[in-house]
Amino acid sequence: MIQRRTFVGAIGAVALSSAFYFPVTSLAAMPKGEGTNPIRIVVPYPPGGPLDVSARTISEAVTATLGNVIVDNRPGAGGGVGMGYVKRQPGDGYTLVVGAVATHAINPHLYKKLPYDAKKDFKPVTLIAHVPNVLVITPDFQKKTGIKSVRDLVAYAKANPGKLNYASGGNGSAGHMAGEWLKNSEKIDMVHVPFAGAAAARLSVLAGQTDLIFDNLASCTANIQAGKLIPLAVTTKVRTPALPDVPTMEEAGIANFDISTWYGLFVPAATPDDVVNGLNKAIVEALNSPAVKERLAKLGGMASPTTPAEFGKLVDAESAKYAKLVKLSGAKVD
Repeated sequence: MIQRRTFVGAIGAVALSSAFYFPVTSLAAMPKGEGTNPIRIVVPYPPGGPLDVSARTISEAVTATLGNVIVDNRPGAGGGVGMGYVKRQPGDGYTLVVGAVATHAINPHLYKKLPYDAKKDFKPVTLIAHVPNVLVITPDFQKKTGIKSVRDLVAYAKANPGKLNYASGGNGSAGHMAGEWLKNSEKIDMVHVPFAGAAAARLSVLAGQTDLIFDNLASCTANIQAGKLIPLAVTTKVRTPALPDVPTMEEAGIANFDISTWYGLFVPAATPDDVVNGLNKAIVEALNSPAVKERLAKLGGMASPTTPAEFGKLVDAESAKYAKLVKLSGAKVD
């Protein structure tokens, strides 16, 4: 029989050997989902989107360490319904939520009142992924205008003030913010045409009703591959492996341009730090696995696991950035 002291010493050695990357976490701090008491990942959006698919991918990948993990979709109010629900749950590690650039960086500056406080009501666990937005036009629009690059687009807009319009998934969406950033930085006049969701906005461009859109890469990849949309630039600081020949907005001449659709996992603010660290350890291991990386890449994203502190700094920086962009755009939702 192994002596208790020897066994405890062995456990300590394992913990110390892994502390180079992960925080030391006691087994008691690692929640374990069971049939009648599963760990839930709340997605504040409808099923089928990139955030939902990512959550389901992670839930399957962490079963060996976290047990039974299910996905619970609670859409509504731009993510507000799901976020408001999670903030009221116990801080025991059994409820997480997929928060994104919209819920944690844009909406707090866009809505006069939210059912949650993005800063006070949650603790960050880890970033999941960044997904670039892509500035796209149609072949017919390119043929009509001769626009083949971002610089061509800017030149056309300056020569034809107010003639161009751009679609977005709604006031305050990432696509809206990207359009306003381009307008302001290049001092051009384009008309914003908001739609009730990105899918409707994309369809308007494909139908020739609007001229261009800053679309989410995961959502427009199929149309790009089919030749129905032409990518002019991606909105992140670096090129995406999914479109290696497409320049960034900075490479295309738009200084300091950096917008992405990022998303990650949060827990209620009352969750103890050792429980947060336990969840982080399990989920980061999953995000670093080849299978999860490949699945996220098919959604247009790059797995980007972080420590809780690193994710918190990202959220703070993004919130400050979008506070300025929302003010610049004049967008408000009552």
